[in-house]
Amino acid sequence: MNFIALAVPFFLLALFAELAYGFLIKNNTYRINDTISSLFMGSLRGSSNILGIFFATAVWSAVETHFSLWRMDSGSIFTWLFAFVIYDLFYYLFHRYSHERQIFWASHVAHHQSEEYNLSTALRQTGTGFFIKWVFYIPLFIIGMPAEMFLTISTLNLTYQFWVHTQHIPKLGWYELFFVTPSNHRVHHAQNDLYIDRNYGGVFIIWDRLFGTFQEEQDSEACVYGIRSSIKTFSPIKANFHIYMKIAKEVKNARTWKDKLYSPFAKTGWKPGLPMGTTHKEAFNSDAFSKHDPEINGLTKFYAFIQFLVVTVFALFFLEGGNFSYEASVTALGLVIFTMFCVTQWLDGFRIIALESFRLVVLILIGLYVLQQNEQFLASLLLGYVFINLIFLPVLAKSEPSYKS
Repeated sequence: MNFIALAVPFFLLALFAELAYGFLIKNNTYRINDTISSLFMGSLRGSSNILGIFFATAVWSAVETHFSLWRMDSGSIFTWLFAFVIYDLFYYLFHRYSHERQIFWASHVAHHQSEEYNLSTALRQTGTGFFIKWVFYIPLFIIGMPAEMFLTISTLNLTYQFWVHTQHIPKLGWYELFFVTPSNHRVHHAQNDLYIDRNYGGVFIIWDRLFGTFQEEQDSEACVYGIRSSIKTFSPIKANFHIYMKIAKEVKNARTWKDKLYSPFAKTGWKPGLPMGTTHKEAFNSDAFSKHDPEINGLTKFYAFIQFLVVTVFALFFLEGGNFSYEASVTALGLVIFTMFCVTQWLDGFRIIALESFRLVVLILIGLYVLQQNEQFLASLLLGYVFINLIFLPVLAKSEPSYKS
């Protein structure tokens, strides 16, 4: 059972409930630009499925079939309990290495870039996790965990993690000793010197207590969310690839082959020229930190929100629904990513009338092509969407100040 697919509607309801509660108590933890960016990132996570990249599944299946020591009895409740706990241990190891080594951080960093902390942050997921994450779970198949059990437990584990991404729930007494909670996960998302790189557990906080990576949230030290090397953009493209680009630049510019080969596997904070295993991280000054929050008007925010709704509906009902051929899915995904890029450019305060016009022209051409393929319903939706945008664009151009170009 895939709990994530079942839980998505409840996630969105909880998100709106948290937003309403924040306004009610006058402690809103949402910004529309940051939230749209996070939700766009969540939409991109399904890209590996859309593109048909099933390498991890093939490897796990081969290990389960040919190399497992035995096969767990999925009919026993004790087997499920054991599997649930042992999966969380391997999740802890994966999560910890995702912070400690550059090549894994390159993928995981996307989840930590939000400078707010709310339930939308939980939905902010990497779009490149399928590259290497699967390696950490091979031992589970060696010890005989069936694939269907792995899917159920892994998605249940991730579903649990959703509710801990909130600032509105205080410490929970004895529960804090054994389980991941909003309080100890707030620590995990903070960039303060006291908190950084702590509390990696998914469901159980006991792994952090056992292996020395636990840190309690302190009343005297407010959490400052985000990453040290802030990317200063809401673009999902840069969010997913900026660390990969950093590694590529290091490999290119490193003076020795040793540094070139070591860079992808180095500790986060390492730079070419430093001895292997060492890092250089500057002290964090919370007073000097400022959030990326460009000044844009309400009309632009509304336009961006409408684009988000359209992209989300399209992704859920057409891309995820498997209504397209492989080639059409790749094309559609490219258009979705391009739309996301344009929307986040608006949110970053850039005036992109020419780029937005180009996007709409491309959509018109695709709409006409779809119409020729006798897909009248889809073509009507697409051309209708473009028509509404074309009406809206001149108003947007006049209302948006030209302080950026």
